[in-house]
Amino acid sequence: MRPAVLLQYLLPHRALSRVVYWATRWTWRPWKDFLISRVVSAYRVDMEQAVVTDPRAYPTFNAFFTRALKPGARPLPDDPQALACPADGKISQLGRITGDRIFQAKGFDFSVAELLADAPDAKTYTDGTFITVYLSPRDYHRVHMPLAGTLRETVHIPGRLFSVAPFSVNAVPRLFARNERLVCHFDGDEGPFVVVLVGAMLVSSVETVWSGLEIPPYASSVTRKDWRERAIRLERGAEMGRFNMGSTVIFALPAGRATWDDRFAAETLVHVGSRIGGPVR
Repeated sequence: MRPAVLLQYLLPHRALSRVVYWATRWTWRPWKDFLISRVVSAYRVDMEQAVVTDPRAYPTFNAFFTRALKPGARPLPDDPQALACPADGKISQLGRITGDRIFQAKGFDFSVAELLADAPDAKTYTDGTFITVYLSPRDYHRVHMPLAGTLRETVHIPGRLFSVAPFSVNAVPRLFARNERLVCHFDGDEGPFVVVLVGAMLVSSVETVWSGLEIPPYASSVTRKDWRERAIRLERGAEMGRFNMGSTVIFALPAGRATWDDRFAAETLVHVGSRIGGPVR
């Protein structure tokens, strides 16, 4: 096992994340400008797409990290039935859910029941389809709806905060089913679907447009919230949440609902709103 992976088993995940949470919100100009400039330079961040193009204009590093994009920067597919990518980043994996198993990386998979922390809900996705998108530090960190839906329930699941970078995904068994995460269940026009916002080492902070900051606080037990009485409907392409620092999104559909376009595979770069698939014909 690589030292960088072994170290993750030993580090105090939540304590480190709390420190970084506050450090990324510190308004002291020399500090926040230093962090922002380092990321812009190291990851070649395209600031011309942002509403605020001057990196020094952001009040904190986190404000820069969760920056909004200019209108039209991420157009939706012309086909109203097409599935839109929920996040900027790189595809970690995509394909069919084999029974109740989701492929993570060579030699590793995990069950839908583990991911959702609910065996009855997991049965909905038996032999369904999934896509996992990894967001790197250079990416736009807001998550958008892959198709229209009404929020039914969210489930905050406690867990570890392993890195979700490729070297960890290839080495840590069941990583996405072990990390702290927020499961968002939606009812779409053609049936249910789920979007899972997976936390990661160093912050693991998740916000939603309907509830604000969801993580932290970090959970000690599975926490469910029923949103049906609020009738929260979000259209395809609408912002649904954001990561304060990098992480991963998993989007899943039941069997017979959708197919992924042939041009996509693991390691393919993707952008919010771009077509990733369509309904089964």
